[in-house]
Amino acid sequence: MLIHMRKKHGLLTEPQLEVLRLRLTGLSQVEIAGRLKTTRQNISIIERRGRRNLRLAEETIQEFKKLNLASSVKLKPGIHMVDIPRFVVDAADKANVKLKADFTRIYNEIRFKASECVKGTKVVRPITVLILEDGDIEIIPRENSNPRHRLRE
Repeated sequence: MLIHMRKKHGLLTEPQLEVLRLRLTGLSQVEIAGRLKTTRQNISIIERRGRRNLRLAEETIQEFKKLNLASSVKLKPGIHMVDIPRFVVDAADKANVKLKADFTRIYNEIRFKASECVKGTKVVRPITVLILEDGDIEIIPRENSNPRHRLRE
C-alpha cells in the first residue's frame, strides 16, 4: 500500500516521488489513485506535500547561494534583453568578480529560467541576476515565488 512506504529521496518520500513522476507523465490524480489503489484525495495530499518540499528545497538552495553573493542586478520591466549582459558584466567588474558567463550564456539563461518574465525582446516582470563570488550566475525570476503548475485533476 502506498502510505506505508517510508523511504526518502532527499526531501521527498517514495510516495511523493512516485506521484510527481506519474503526474509528469500526464496522468491525472484519479488515474494515479486507480493505479496505486488509493483515493484521489490521498494522491492530492501526497502531491501537494511533495510540491511543497520541492519549493522549500529550491528556496533553501537560493538562500544558501546568497551567502556566496558578490553582487546582484535587479532587472525592471522595460529593459531590452540585449542590454542585460552588459549590466551583469558591469556589476561583476565593480565587485571584482571574473564571470564564468559570457553574453550568450547570460542571455540564454534569462530566456530559459525567466521565460515568463520576458516577452519578445523586453523584460515584462522583474528578474534578479545573482553574481556569485566564484563567478557563476543565478537567475531568479519574480514568478518563482509561486511555482505552481496547473495539472489536470
